[in-house]
Amino acid sequence: MAVIGQTTDGKRNWVYAARVSGRFQKLHRWSGRALMAILILVPWINIGGQPLARLDLPGRRLYALGQTFTPQDAIFIVLMLLFGAFSLFFFTSLFGRIWCGYACPQTVFLEEIIRPIERLFQGDRGRRMKLDQKKWSPEWIARKGGSYLAYLVVAVVVSMFLMGFFEDPRNLWTGSATTGAYGGVAFMAFFWFWDFAWFREQFCNYLCPYARFQGALTDDQSLNVMYRVQLAEPRGNKKERKQHPEQDYGLCIDCDKCVTVCPAGIDIRDGFQLECISCGRCVDACEGVANKMSLPEPLIAYTSLAAEEGRKKSHLRPRTVVYAGLLSAILAAFIGLMGSRHDLSVTLNRVPGTLYQVDEDGWVRNTFFLQVTNNHAGEAEGPAAVSVQVVGLDGAVIVAPPVSVAATESVKVPVAIRVPPSAANARTIPFQLELESDFDRVTVDGTFKSGAVEVN
Repeated sequence: MAVIGQTTDGKRNWVYAARVSGRFQKLHRWSGRALMAILILVPWINIGGQPLARLDLPGRRLYALGQTFTPQDAIFIVLMLLFGAFSLFFFTSLFGRIWCGYACPQTVFLEEIIRPIERLFQGDRGRRMKLDQKKWSPEWIARKGGSYLAYLVVAVVVSMFLMGFFEDPRNLWTGSATTGAYGGVAFMAFFWFWDFAWFREQFCNYLCPYARFQGALTDDQSLNVMYRVQLAEPRGNKKERKQHPEQDYGLCIDCDKCVTVCPAGIDIRDGFQLECISCGRCVDACEGVANKMSLPEPLIAYTSLAAEEGRKKSHLRPRTVVYAGLLSAILAAFIGLMGSRHDLSVTLNRVPGTLYQVDEDGWVRNTFFLQVTNNHAGEAEGPAAVSVQVVGLDGAVIVAPPVSVAATESVKVPVAIRVPPSAANARTIPFQLELESDFDRVTVDGTFKSGAVEVN
């Protein structure tokens, strides 16, 4: 038995997807254009002086919607990742593999850029098949070489735009970015070129994990591309129908259009397969044939098992309710935490290995490290001066260098807190440090240690 994408002897079975048009391909075209516009434009957009979306790996910062998130904001990043994951689960439970068919970068780039280039240089399905039979001929070298060169250009340009989500695109496109940034572009360009020129549907068939767990996310009410067996089978072409008029054939004329247009190299008539990305190409192909033959309805459609069995369609199901509930809870937690979030992020930690010291004048001293991160979007305003005061320790004196933090920067300074002997009347005394700048005011809790003997 042959494996998808391979012949019986284990060699690569190249997929020659034929061109197809139809309403779902129009939808794919517009969704692809919208996603490519996001890829191109978003890295250039700033909100309040901060990128709309960028992950600064060297600086360990995430910029999103005008906000800056640092490692101290890990809870927000976790919530965003959870929201994205459960959104995928929710929409998969309703619409099947809508991500794979209409939003995955692999599908968008292949369908909207690479296949048109391939047709431009090598022709449509029949011409490409004949061309590959003349391997290493001058025509094969010229046409393949031209298409590969175009793939390489696309791979580099796509990688530059993708790197804009990790590096300022103004630096990237003017040649002033870091060596690491251009190294990342080169790595991504190599991957994309390899994928465009050779790997293609094998990524979906063998590497992408989504197909492997999507079965756990769907049920008999989920929308999928399905071959309508009750209408179509038993299939038979025109010759077979003439030879066996007594046979009660279904509506399928066995034209194989659905097979020739499939970018995954599968036959949807064999039933549900993990390799199907629900791109709708076979649906459009079948609708075209159905319209020409004046069939009452197409034999391949976006439908569900429940609909095919005549049962009522329902969006309110246990899995969709659970996913919607989790999404609502995550969103509520994110909004609630954002409402209490400060532009100044502060941590106070005791210097390792120390509790307290008694100075020559008898005052008790504790030493801490104070880390202040400025998440305020105000780079043009220059570094922000931050005042530090002690609250809750009678007669306390704070000894610390001036704190000045530029936007998106973080500083770590030593802080010594001294109290007179009369105030050190307990072994552990809670206190707060109050930090204030022109744009924020925040407090951080701490404990002061002394050698006082606890009295029960």
